[in-house]
Amino acid sequence: MRLGATLAVGAPLAGPWSRALGQQNVISPKPGAKAAVAIVSCKTYGPEVKTALRQCFDLIGGVENLVRNKTVTIKINLTGTNFRRFMDRPVGETYMTHSATVMALLALLFDAGAARIRLVESTQAQATLQDSLSDAGWDVNALTALGKVECENTRNLGDGKSYATLPVPFGGYMFSSLQLNHSYHDTDVMISLAKLKRHVTAGITLSMKNLFGITPNSLYGAEAGSEKAIEGREPLHSPDGFAKLKLPGLKADATWRDPFSRVPRIVVDACAARPIDLAIIDGITAMTGGEGPWAAQAAQIKFTTPGLLIAGRNAVSTDAVGAAIMGYDPRAARLQHPFDYGDNFLLLAEQAGLGSADLAQIDVRGLSVQKARYPYD
Repeated sequence: MRLGATLAVGAPLAGPWSRALGQQNVISPKPGAKAAVAIVSCKTYGPEVKTALRQCFDLIGGVENLVRNKTVTIKINLTGTNFRRFMDRPVGETYMTHSATVMALLALLFDAGAARIRLVESTQAQATLQDSLSDAGWDVNALTALGKVECENTRNLGDGKSYATLPVPFGGYMFSSLQLNHSYHDTDVMISLAKLKRHVTAGITLSMKNLFGITPNSLYGAEAGSEKAIEGREPLHSPDGFAKLKLPGLKADATWRDPFSRVPRIVVDACAARPIDLAIIDGITAMTGGEGPWAAQAAQIKFTTPGLLIAGRNAVSTDAVGAAIMGYDPRAARLQHPFDYGDNFLLLAEQAGLGSADLAQIDVRGLSVQKARYPYD
């Protein structure tokens, strides 16, 4: 892994497109209406999840106007299909989406008038998402009993007849557009349901990094070109060894080759192409040290109990609050902790105009960041 990047210096560049050329400066965001982000205490995955999540929604102005009579798509985070217990705990308590948060979320969305809810994830398995969720121990029948619920493995075309091309409105850092499963286009509302975790490559993985996984394995993975593809997205991390692959939408002038530069920029491109309408971060329990058991070499992994749910309509601001709760500066510059090896995707998103990562520009409601703070290091 190449750690030889250097911190950009000098005067701020003119705009996000020029900044996309390789520098990352800490530039104050433009003033505007503050995004509301709610922090609510929630200690267990029992009945209090629904109560706490409802309180989050109430604090940010409710979700009725967002979801009533709409198709709502929820991107969950399974990070693979190995559902064996980790640290002698169910994976939903450490590094994957917990079924209790999904159950509570679906109930609240149907209460708010949602017409249809679609759960999506790109898994490294050819099984249907329903089967994967069952393998994980989820009560799929209970979920589908709540209303019109669909599940789709978006690693390839899935139930669609063609891929949807979603442009990156600001021009993109790495991609000018992305080709995605139809689920990310045929929807009215996009929700990202993530865990409060560290990430070796991206520093942190919250609601925005969750959308890195919307890129289909069949087009952006190591087996790109096959609808049966299940291998991971190594070509997105680095082009080395994948010169013959043509990644749809990749910009000719995107010359970064190391994952610590590529991944943060692809996260921003994905969130610009498929904007998150509601960001939810599960900080009830999680883990330190990385995004999963395979990241054990990154730091000493521990079971964490922040006892929180975080929600907001702007993903950049919501993730900034999540980062601050973890004890990090959400506007830390390149190569500054927790973005030790590369770029801070929150700053890249801010510079692209997706939202503010400046806590002074965020309307934090419920618990204060100081009271909710749970240092991960």
